[in-house]
Amino acid sequence: MADMRTTKGNNGRRCEVCGNVYDKSFEIRMQGETHIFDSFECAIHALAPTCSHCGCRVIGHGMETEGVFYCCAHCAEQHGIHEFEDRVEP
Repeated sequence: MADMRTTKGNNGRRCEVCGNVYDKSFEIRMQGETHIFDSFECAIHALAPTCSHCGCRVIGHGMETEGVFYCCAHCAEQHGIHEFEDRVEP
């Protein structure tokens, strides 16, 4: 039986997250390792840091202190980090 996660007739590479073989797959190099993905969604799932408070993936700038990531100042504040601001008003 054929692998249902492949696209008929393509010469693609297999995504390391979902296993799909896709002719438009792409590489991301991070910390000396090369990763193969078929979509940004899979790349985010595998590589984006997770907010230490709410658990969402940090796909924007986010905030980091001492190796701990937060998606926003509110989440950081919930962990006692009060130095961050999402927006500075003039």
